[in-house]
Amino acid sequence: MKSKLIIILLSFATCFFLIATEACAGNTQTSQVREAVEPEIILGAERMELLTELLKEKRVGLVINHTSILEKTETHLLDALLANHIQVVKVFAPEHGFRGKAEAGEEFTDSRDPKTGIPIISIYGNNKKPTPEQVADLDILVFDIQDVGARFYTYISTMHYVMEACAENKKPFMVLDRPNPNDFIDGPILKKKYASFVGMHPIPVLHGLTVGELAGMINGEGWLNSGAGSCDLTVVTMKNWQHGKPYRLPVKPSPNLPNEQSVRLYPSLCFFEATPISIGRGTYFPFQVIGYPDPALGDFSFTPVSLPGFDTNPLQKDKKCYGVDLREYAFEGGLTLRFVQDFFDKLDRNTQVFFSRANWFDLLAGTNQLRQQITAGMPEAEIRASWQPELAEYKKMRSHYLLYPDYKQENKKKASVTDLHEPPVKDKMHTKRILNTLLIIHFNRPYQLCRDTGNNAICRHITGYYRTRCYY
Repeated sequence: MKSKLIIILLSFATCFFLIATEACAGNTQTSQVREAVEPEIILGAERMELLTELLKEKRVGLVINHTSILEKTETHLLDALLANHIQVVKVFAPEHGFRGKAEAGEEFTDSRDPKTGIPIISIYGNNKKPTPEQVADLDILVFDIQDVGARFYTYISTMHYVMEACAENKKPFMVLDRPNPNDFIDGPILKKKYASFVGMHPIPVLHGLTVGELAGMINGEGWLNSGAGSCDLTVVTMKNWQHGKPYRLPVKPSPNLPNEQSVRLYPSLCFFEATPISIGRGTYFPFQVIGYPDPALGDFSFTPVSLPGFDTNPLQKDKKCYGVDLREYAFEGGLTLRFVQDFFDKLDRNTQVFFSRANWFDLLAGTNQLRQQITAGMPEAEIRASWQPELAEYKKMRSHYLLYPDYKQENKKKASVTDLHEPPVKDKMHTKRILNTLLIIHFNRPYQLCRDTGNNAICRHITGYYRTRCYY
């Protein structure tokens, strides 16, 4: 009897083991399929073998900050390049500084990195563009900073000025590309009259480009003082990313964008910076709450205080603000005017109070039309409709500078090799194949960008009045 019981128990154990093994195998297969469908994004900065080949024996200036991280190894780009024996001569730091600790608008002085001893030059404040003296001892400048996809986020303005300095001083400029976490096309197009450091280009609030693509547009459309095509531009692209693909930032891009929700809400809440309404600066949840010192504005309350590492002199400091908590708000992303219009109504549509810094609001919007539309009580749907003609033209321009497949919903046909027209030989600068997966094509107008997928080259024909190099 005992032996039969033992046999039955052993049978059950064997069956359980086989079922568990098969389930694990099934999970492994499912995981493998998922990995095949969603391959891991490789950032431009993570293509270290290529970078060392491109930068060896060159005196390099880096335009970087705390976001210049190789995500897989959690290594800073500066440390990674030095470990690979690249001669980094100096670092240029944008708003918030090299370590990302300076507050919004806070100027900082030149210094040295305590870890490496490398000079750090501030290119924020009075010195936004590197001087001829500052780039004279360099062979190339490399830009690797995480953007958030909004026109008024100043890292792209810094990139513009560095490109201009490179063009004027005949220095090559390289962009190590990163994803756009707010990858939408939305908002009013900036008018030239309202150009400033928080908006330098005639693009919408959400431009739908990576920094590499935007660099191509800045160069190709002649937005540099030195003229169209004047910057010797190279873009080291990402692998396994396409437009519309979600991306979670590994580090906060600036002191007051501490998490994914703040990054998502930032384009819509930034307009409040030109009003007396607090968006949570001086709290641990900036760009996730909205409030004003009036209990009639909402049940939720918070009090901005001096908070080192976030903001030491926030709007409505030490005043209890009432409004709404958006930390758990299920926001679909993109740009919405609902919050601005709602709080304008809550302040009894008092333009003198709400638009207390009207000029600043217009600079953020890139036009005075948005403020006038809100003041006139125009519904959001009508305001958005007024943007569409210019957005349609912008999308056409944008299509010339894309380095990655576009949004899936657009279902754009990918051109085959036979769809492309080979440019005249006199326009071809050089063609070079590195390894089996890298195809570099460098043309004048027009130029082609190609990349190998197995044995088949998937190519797009892009017209542009400038020279560029792209490394896929």
